[in-house]
Amino acid sequence: MKDFEISRRRFGYLMAGVAASTMLPFPLRAASAATGGSAVAATFPGNWEDAYRNVLTPVLKKQGFDLTIAPAMAQDQLAKIMASPGNPPYDTLLMSPGQMTIAVQNDLIQKIDPSRLKNWDLLDPSFQGEYGPTVTVEVNGIAYNPDLVPRPKGYRDLFENPAYKGLVSWTGFASNTAVMAYTEIAKIYGKGPADMAAVFKLFKEHPEQLKGVVDSTNHQMTLFQQGEIAVFMCSTSNVARLKSLGLNAEFVHPETGSPAAPVNIHLTKGSKNLDAAYAYMDAAISQSAQQQLEQPPTEMFPTNKNVALTPAISAYVTREQLKTLVYPDWAEINKNRDDWIRQFDTLVAG
Repeated sequence: MKDFEISRRRFGYLMAGVAASTMLPFPLRAASAATGGSAVAATFPGNWEDAYRNVLTPVLKKQGFDLTIAPAMAQDQLAKIMASPGNPPYDTLLMSPGQMTIAVQNDLIQKIDPSRLKNWDLLDPSFQGEYGPTVTVEVNGIAYNPDLVPRPKGYRDLFENPAYKGLVSWTGFASNTAVMAYTEIAKIYGKGPADMAAVFKLFKEHPEQLKGVVDSTNHQMTLFQQGEIAVFMCSTSNVARLKSLGLNAEFVHPETGSPAAPVNIHLTKGSKNLDAAYAYMDAAISQSAQQQLEQPPTEMFPTNKNVALTPAISAYVTREQLKTLVYPDWAEINKNRDDWIRQFDTLVAG
């Protein structure tokens, strides 16, 4: 684990926060392990959890498999499997490149056998990862309420235009969405994407921004619904969810570029239910499932090339535009992330 050192305080916090939930999959696994037809799949909480449970669980059930959706953010998924590498609580993980790199370095996931996925050839080669298929690309930017604030041009507006004062919310560096935004802000106010000293200085100069720091994007969406905030960093799917609830929410591509991250399903090292895990993985990249997942309220960008983009998704990004998005250097982020987390937590705590 020399490539990813979690601070004692950070690791202790993660362990305390996930201890109860790490116990949950085991009885579920034990209850159905005798049939050999069960998979425990880690999935992001909120929109992802609901969508995957509603769309993929019925598909696997028809194939004779049980699927347990276990919600956890990617950083928490890592903490859980690091705590029990010999007996992983999940058969599959859902991660972006930053966490995937760490999982590979620590031998926590395994290369897949593409021949076991009948939908493999329906993915563009760029979505055919050796450690698992890309199920969507999360495009990130800025969500805002046009009833409360003007349309921001980009990140600079949020700090320099008084129209946004006290109405912007942020999350910490454990969030992929947040850390991608911060690397872009570091380019604007600092010497490059890793110059977080410039970002921390910016927050110190604008203490009203620190008052809007909360623990998660889901928390931000609740505050947005309640009208307590008008702006937060998000993915297009977050805005789609808010719109499905009848809220006036719009998405902005920052003028400096939109950070993006492919999201892959990975097979854990030591998975005891390979047949069910591969069935789940294959269902997630199937034309039928991705056609459902690109509809509101999720509006996930489909990676199956037989799935046509909806007008709503095309309004956010087209297949041709994918290559123009900003893809962060996750190796650089991983090298510094734990230190950034500590510094930002200290800054927020005052």
